[in-house]
Amino acid sequence: MLTVALPKGRIAEQTLEIFGEIFGGEFRFEGRELIMEKEGFRFLNVRNQDVPTYVEHGAADIGVVGLDVITEKELDIIQLLDMQLGKCKVAIGIKNEDELDWSRPNIKVATKMVNITKNYFAKKAVGVEVVKLYGSIELAPLVGLADAIVDIVETGNTMRENGLKVAEDIMDSSAHLIANKNSFYAKKGEILSLYEKIKTVVERNG
Repeated sequence: MLTVALPKGRIAEQTLEIFGEIFGGEFRFEGRELIMEKEGFRFLNVRNQDVPTYVEHGAADIGVVGLDVITEKELDIIQLLDMQLGKCKVAIGIKNEDELDWSRPNIKVATKMVNITKNYFAKKAVGVEVVKLYGSIELAPLVGLADAIVDIVETGNTMRENGLKVAEDIMDSSAHLIANKNSFYAKKGEILSLYEKIKTVVERNG
């Protein structure tokens, strides 16, 4: 039996629809259900940020999670497939009236993606002071907590509605199929068989 960690919400629903296409029938978590067993799989319904942790530590054999989370957590897992779900960008946002000045010696940035932010600013050879927040990131520049933010952008509406604009894109992100290293070797046949089936559906739907 393969254990699959899925992030709560839309990506989990879309991934389970793919399993439905492959194996037939309906794959769905009922109510507040956290574990579902079906067709020889055990599905775990966990927080997006926790998916790679479950996979890295072997509590799940495989998982589906955004590339931004994988990049931020810098975990030792195997990336198998871009599933083309939940497409978005990680971007720098600033107030509409501001410009991003890379000549400044130091920029104060509010974000929950500390590693992505530090690495990007290091590549630009600009000092960065990171203020870690867990939500309502857009508020930070408006009240003087930070000069800029680094956040997930899908449509850009949230930034626009709060008087912010995208100054620069850092990376593209979408949901990826990942595997635990030990599981990949111990259950290679099962994982690769599932990988091929998922890949076929993703390419067909793409």
